Amino acid sequence: MSNLVTNFTNVVESIYNLPLEEKLELKSLLEHNIAETRRNEIAENYKKATEENKKSKLKFSSNIKDLKKML
Repeated sequence: MSNLVTNFTNVVESIYNLPLEEKLELKSLLEHNIAETRRNEIAENYKKATEENKKSKLKFSSNIKDLKKML
């Protein structure tokens, strides 16, 4: 078993041994962290799309066949 898997397993076991109040606090912290990470990803994607749009690299279409070709 790799060191990373071992560390993850140890963290999970430690969390399972926490009192309920601390588990709930950890859950809240993780939810906020995940939301912040997603917001950052969305912001970064927006910046990239804005740059591509400025460079006329984006293509738009309402034709389903054209959209499939773009994929």
